[in-house]
Amino acid sequence: MLRIGNDIVDLNFAKTQSNWQRPGFLEKQFTQKEQDVILNSQKPFEQVWLFWSMKEAAYKCYAQQSKKRFYAPKKFVCKITSNQSGTVNFDNSICYIKYTLSDNCVYSVAKEMNHTKMVSESFFIDNNMNPTKIIDKKIQTYFSSEIQIKKNALGIPFMYQNEEKMPISLSKTHHGNFVAFAFTLNNES
Repeated sequence: MLRIGNDIVDLNFAKTQSNWQRPGFLEKQFTQKEQDVILNSQKPFEQVWLFWSMKEAAYKCYAQQSKKRFYAPKKFVCKITSNQSGTVNFDNSICYIKYTLSDNCVYSVAKEMNHTKMVSESFFIDNNMNPTKIIDKKIQTYFSSEIQIKKNALGIPFMYQNEEKMPISLSKTHHGNFVAFAFTLNNES
């Protein structure tokens, strides 16, 4: 099964909840090259959260394969390749990233193959809404019969139809007032 991961960062929420300029933060999360890109960027705040979302999306993609959870953000090495794409390398594997950066949020989707067919949506919600229910209901609209979304012991979501696990990779994310999901359309590369 082709794997996919995603991550979204509400930039307004990040401004109030995270201080990327605190001592040691950059050094703990980013390689020296990534730190250089951040510190030389015209918009360092946005660059921090773009790299962060790229790493998180790639981590989710890799965790589906490795079936283990761990924390090693510096081992996920980001590279911007164009205005809306990049790569993340980790442990001899590569994820291809498509990202969207706006004034309000940054959204990244990682795929293990650059040409994988997928569906991806991100959208704004009122923070009083239940993000999991909203995402699951929206995903349902893509299928002709009812599906269930269940998480395994690691918290990785999978889709089931008629109690059978579907050969579809799924990733869900939410932060602040934004939610997003991504899934592969089929097993074809």
